[in-house]
Amino acid sequence: MDLIDEAAAAEHRQQEDCEAAAVDAALALLRRRLLCGSAATLLLPNSQTNRRKLLEALTNTIIQGCSTSMLLIGPRGCGKSLVLDQVLEALQKSYPERVSVVRLNGLLHANDRCAMKEIAKQMCMEHALTFSKGASFEENLHFLTCVVRECARSHRTMIFVLDEFDLFAQRSKQSLLYNLLDLMQSSSSQAALIGVSSRLDADQLLEKRVRSRFSHCKLLFLPPSTDDIFSLYDRLFLLPVNQCSHWQKFSEDFKEKASVVLQQGSVKQLVDEFMSMEVSGQRCVDLLFRALCELNPQSGHISPAQFKVASANLTPQPKLEILTDVSVLELCLLVAMYRLEAREVESYNFNTVFKEYKRLEEHNTCDVYSKQCALRAFEHLLERELIVFKDSSGLGNMLEVRPIKLLVSRHEIDKGLEGNISCPTILRQWRTHETIK
Repeated sequence: MDLIDEAAAAEHRQQEDCEAAAVDAALALLRRRLLCGSAATLLLPNSQTNRRKLLEALTNTIIQGCSTSMLLIGPRGCGKSLVLDQVLEALQKSYPERVSVVRLNGLLHANDRCAMKEIAKQMCMEHALTFSKGASFEENLHFLTCVVRECARSHRTMIFVLDEFDLFAQRSKQSLLYNLLDLMQSSSSQAALIGVSSRLDADQLLEKRVRSRFSHCKLLFLPPSTDDIFSLYDRLFLLPVNQCSHWQKFSEDFKEKASVVLQQGSVKQLVDEFMSMEVSGQRCVDLLFRALCELNPQSGHISPAQFKVASANLTPQPKLEILTDVSVLELCLLVAMYRLEAREVESYNFNTVFKEYKRLEEHNTCDVYSKQCALRAFEHLLERELIVFKDSSGLGNMLEVRPIKLLVSRHEIDKGLEGNISCPTILRQWRTHETIK
């Protein structure tokens, strides 16, 4: 019997080790997938459509030899650079000897002369030529024209990528844009210009002579919705089929329990709040990665608590930390300012705020402070940058009459009132209900 018990115990330990190994391997696979920014699964529906259109346009340029220009526009973090990088990588794999890429950035290349020199430098590196540091703008432009025409003769396409396109368009004369687009009008050239910008009116910044040479082809990238993010999460949670029975069992259990967690109202509310501050698909993927990092390997399943911890780690709120440590009088002044803004008072100063605060004193439910004490608390709020003066006219020491602006959101005030142990109950009610006057 002892031998049978030992064999059963050994078999049980072996089974537990196999299950633990399967869990570790599956979680490692999910983390690698989330860290791989170029994975096709990270593309949202809007980005997938734009990827297909961009790939088709550049493929036509390579095969048919027709030059083109295009703008990728949309808020930051919506996948513009991700889509462009994937398309360029796919083209270089499909046509390895027929694509050359030159990249510029409006923040790095501060003027057109610097940008043209960078173009010449990258072309020299691409074609193993000697780069001349002392060449003028005209000499580099002549070199660019010759290289583009020689590439066209050998059916090689030059693709110019201009990040922060709007910064190039805001420069006087727009010499770089004009010369690049003018070069593409020639039948002896085979090139494409791709501009990337977060300004929706980037093409309207172009001068008439430049705009007439631009193809006016634009791809709009929209910020992801909450439904898009949860659909993305569902796809990211899919584990590949494996012959190991432990892997397959864990994969099915993980997907089922993860779907239940994503349907919970607390998780949806948390993701909504996170997206109100970070409208980026990649940041939402980072949120999921942090949640997986908080996962307990023994259970192997995700929970709402891990999403909450991940959100707190990714969205540090220094103002909220300050609010949990301010005095009751300072909280009263902040709530008074919020009530004024809620009533759409266009302009207010310290005197207006103190008058609003005195309405709370009428309930005899909190300590009474003098106007001098309130002014000192007002100065503390200025020092902590929770409020700021609207103007910079400099009215001397007349702090009481200068218009001010509240730099704390409603959400931060609510969280600050909840987290501050000295906050009286009537103050929370005063912030919530306008009827308490």
